[in-house]
Formats: sequence, C-alpha cells, structure tokens
Amino acid sequence: MFEKILKEIQNHNRIIIHRHTNPDGDALGSQIGLKYILKDNFPDKEIYVVGDVSKRYGFMEDGGMDEIDDSLYEGAMAIVLDTSASGLISDDRYKKAAVTARMDHHIFCEKIADIEVTDTSYESCCGLVTEFALESGLKLSPVSAKALFTGMVTDSGRFRYDSTTSNTFRLASELMKQRFDTSDIYANLYADDFKYIRLRAQFVMKIQFTDYRVAYIYTDRAEAESYGFDTFTISRGMVNTMGDIRGVDIWVNFTETEAGVLTEIRSNKFNINPVAVKYGGGGHAKASGATLKDRDEAMAMLDDLNAFNKTEEN
Repeated sequence: MFEKILKEIQNHNRIIIHRHTNPDGDALGSQIGLKYILKDNFPDKEIYVVGDVSKRYGFMEDGGMDEIDDSLYEGAMAIVLDTSASGLISDDRYKKAAVTARMDHHIFCEKIADIEVTDTSYESCCGLVTEFALESGLKLSPVSAKALFTGMVTDSGRFRYDSTTSNTFRLASELMKQRFDTSDIYANLYADDFKYIRLRAQFVMKIQFTDYRVAYIYTDRAEAESYGFDTFTISRGMVNTMGDIRGVDIWVNFTETEAGVLTEIRSNKFNINPVAVKYGGGGHAKASGATLKDRDEAMAMLDDLNAFNKTEEN
C-alpha cells in the first residue's frame, strides 16, 4: 500500500510534511510522528513540518512548526496528512513541491496529491502512519511512537469510539514497545484547568434543540472572542458537550470566526458526512466538519441534519 510513497521518500533529499488547519491531536501526532520516523531512518535528509499551531496540543514534544522559504519546495517532496480536501490543508505551498503524496483516513472527497493512500478502516491517521512504518520496515523511536500514540488516543476517544478495532490495539501495542510515558499524555489531554471546566459549563447552558432533536450550539464572533480561548477549544473542543445527551443522535457546534462559521458535526447513529461535503467540508461518517459562510447557511445545514430524524419518524 505504501510502496510508491516510500520510493519517493527514498528519492528525495528534502521532505516537507503538511496536515489540516486548526490541527487536532491526530493531525499533529501524525505530522510529528512521521517527521521523526523519517529523521531516524533517513538522517541525511532534510525534514520540515509546516502549518498553523495549536495551544491545546502545545504539550506535545517538538510540536513547533518550521518557517521555511518558498524556495525549499523546489525539488522537494510534500506529504499531506489527515486531510480530506485541498481547502483544508494548512499552507497550500505543498503544490510547489516536485512530487506530492497524501496519507489519510477520512472519506475520500477529491484527489489532492500525485500519490494517494486513503484508508477509512484506520481510526486515526496516526494509525495509518504507524502501519506505514511497520510495513516499510522503518524503525520507531520513543519520540515518534509517543506522538503517534497521542493521535490514536484523541481520534479514538480513548479507544471508545466505534472506529476502534482490533487493528487499533495491535498498532497501539507496537507503539508502546518503545516504552514512553503515557501518564503525561492523559494528564495534558484530560486534566483541565478550572477556567476550561467553567467554559464547558457555559456551553452546556447554551445547548439548543431543533424540533427533531438535533442538538446544537451557536456562538457568534463577539461571544467567541469574549471567552479568551483559542478557536479550536471553542469549536472542536466544545462539540462533545452534547455527546452524551439521551435521545440525541446528531449534534453540531457552530462557531463564528473571521474565516467563516466553523462547524463540527457528530453523530452516534447516522452517516452525516454527505451533509458536511455538501457544504464544502468532509471527514468521517460520524464526525465531520465544514466552514460555512454565515448563520443562514448554518441554519440551512440544521435543516439537512433534521432530515435524518424526520425520516426515522416516518
């Protein structure tokens, strides 16, 4: 599955790794993990990671991004991770590279690279990158393994989501053979400051329901800025405040930003991905996202999500 990517890695002296904007643990984990897999196995190559940063995952070892000149893309290979659509890639200079490749576990939306490896059977892109290392006979290190394990934990919901399979645990077991400490991963991910707990309580009080039991939260730009948290925390970080409400099978978090209305859609029952794709987004069957133009488009999306429950009632 990875033969073409491995061959191009071997043939290029400079490799630049991209992933999606507003990175989560899986995007950063796969990016950092792949960076160290390549550095450990090809020490003479130049390896760079680029994109926007996330305060939420600032605890990850060597999570800083490189600032590089356009000229470094000349003759280079660019690898895009954990991204289903070109519009979601952080730093579109990947197009300047001599050859491009993608490794992703989202539902395929469009071809964005010369070499495509997309497999939705993996719970995370970190799982896919781990498989790449194992299948290619590349050694792992405690640093690369810890980054990849962090992404597996976050994208599998601590191995609770139904995307978790026996293969997930096989790959996690291979990573843990590197004997890194997991305690600080869980402490940083799930032990919250009081201000974050208070924010979550505020968002719980904002939950609304459509007539067809779709739960949603809408935060306008002024309110979002007033909280003093980064966009990721308010958008993706708050979506699952609605995730354990009995009788709610679909929930969505809308957050106004300068770039548009960031939208995170989740379901424990339905494939909501086509709705995200309709609005220019993508993701997984039960966890997808999009960036909408305005509140009117957000309400139109709610109508589309209502249709799932309307059909159930008929």
